[in-house]
Amino acid sequence: MLDQRWRKIASAHSGEIALHDAATARTWTFGELLATADAEPQMTEAGPVYPTGNGVEFILTLLRAWRAGRVACPLELGQTAPDLPPLPADIAHLKLTSGTTGTAKCVAFTAAQLAADPDAIVATMGLRPDWPNLGVISLAHSYGFSNLVLPLLLHGIPLVLVPAPLPAMVLAAARASGYGAFTLAAVPAMWRAWHEAAAIPTGVRLAISAGAPLALALESAVFAASGLKLHNFLGASECGGIAYDAGTTPRSDASFVGHPLHGVKLGRTDEGCLEVSGPSVGETYWPHPDGRLGAGHYRTGDLVEFAPDGGLFLRGRADDLINVAGRKVAPEAIELVLRQHADVRECLVLGVPSDEQRGEAVAAIVEADPSLTATTLREFALARLPAWQVPRHWRLVEALAANGRGKLSRTEWRARLVNNNS
Repeated sequence: MLDQRWRKIASAHSGEIALHDAATARTWTFGELLATADAEPQMTEAGPVYPTGNGVEFILTLLRAWRAGRVACPLELGQTAPDLPPLPADIAHLKLTSGTTGTAKCVAFTAAQLAADPDAIVATMGLRPDWPNLGVISLAHSYGFSNLVLPLLLHGIPLVLVPAPLPAMVLAAARASGYGAFTLAAVPAMWRAWHEAAAIPTGVRLAISAGAPLALALESAVFAASGLKLHNFLGASECGGIAYDAGTTPRSDASFVGHPLHGVKLGRTDEGCLEVSGPSVGETYWPHPDGRLGAGHYRTGDLVEFAPDGGLFLRGRADDLINVAGRKVAPEAIELVLRQHADVRECLVLGVPSDEQRGEAVAAIVEADPSLTATTLREFALARLPAWQVPRHWRLVEALAANGRGKLSRTEWRARLVNNNS
């Protein structure tokens, strides 16, 4: 199915530019991309194929896997291929979860489930062939794969590969590509760096932010400087796109993440967590299925509320709730307050063992201006939060760097704090 859809796209757009590699200044038409992939010998060995990297070879390896009917499992550079037993016959694709809330898992998809995700993304976001994607995010991650790779191969949306998300490189790639309009999907840390460097290309017509919470201050600052609306996007490896903020002006509530994507149905479990249903939900975790994923449904750990019009609000994660002497608070609620301070660039709040052995204590790791002190931040928080929610432990850092997938790991930072590591 995937190979057939690709070949129809390649035939319909044969002479049109499909791919521009800014690192080499080379371009491929859809016809040339098809011919290049087909020129390689047919894959004959069994087992998954592992497209890797962020260049044209990733695309070509994927196309060769589709041609051979092999299962594809994209990997980040340096990521180890999972050791898996033979897969069910109808599985066409594997995704590795980010592992930010625990151990990474393998999610299995049929061809139809995989294709349904870019179908919903294109229909909801309005991706267009005359607004090619500037590719700065990982092609192997679910976000990049569904927003960049699959729209290219299954919908004919051209892709400009940028060697790195550095401000100068993004500007240079936009200029050299020859296009005058773009879609740019990124993570908040990238949007912040480009905004501060005045390096958001003037041709960006559609701006998407996902992978981590988008601060209202950043969203508003970009809008004020350029009139560009950053569209918040929520997704998960298990089900692809979930919700999208299609508004034309900045949000007023940072917990609002948008409305369901086309064809996606959202519900709320008895525990208050988000349940996603639709044709893009993965088949199963492999090789260890569990009841949260399957039969077209994915039950997340995200605590949510819905507006009357179906708008989705995130209220934290059930497994991240901090138990402070019997009272529970979502770390996201505290992070929203701390991000309101003008000198706070990023923050991460989590629970750590309490010295008093009564549940947990609230800890905050804050990336901020060097002049900011923990005392100032504590006073700021006390004026806006109940005293029991104000972090007891503070760590101010020069950079609270996200991983390659644009995420901050509470699990990793909790271990560092508990073990007193830097």
